[in-house]
Amino acid sequence: MHPLGECAWTAVLGERVDPLVHAEVVELAARLELAALPGVREIVPGYATLTVFFDPATANAEALRGWLMDAGREVGRPGGREVGRSGTTIRIPVRYDGPDLDFVAARTGLTRSEVIERHTARDYRVYLLGFAPGFAYLGDLDPRLILPRRAEPRTRVPAGSVAIAGAQTAVYPLGTP
Repeated sequence: MHPLGECAWTAVLGERVDPLVHAEVVELAARLELAALPGVREIVPGYATLTVFFDPATANAEALRGWLMDAGREVGRPGGREVGRSGTTIRIPVRYDGPDLDFVAARTGLTRSEVIERHTARDYRVYLLGFAPGFAYLGDLDPRLILPRRAEPRTRVPAGSVAIAGAQTAVYPLGTP
């Protein structure tokens, strides 16, 4: 448990992007929401962390820290009560005709059709939102599609564009760099 200034705690549940660790983050966030502890202002899940912002005038910082540590030990335990593990599936129609499809195919050694097949063959977990409003970091990508970020980022990516960066994918909700 780490303080983030005087009005927030960050609970670290792991050290890497991992669906099981992230499920624990989501579970801890759900438990905290259900607990409705006084003074909690915002709950911000990350890949392997949960940051809790609180109002120091109405929350007991040390009690909140203790609650987070106790609850953090309970999440993900076999036979434990699972909270917050279900999710909503959102289907996003995609037209694979962008300027980088041939580049991705060439870099991965796959055909265009194989890239599309592999990219659409799985459900993706929303690990977190960030960078721009509505920008969801999605994973885990098929290992054959993993590519590094571009050496030179684009100055503008159109809304609706599908991106691959490392082991993640995303759909740009609006035009951004």
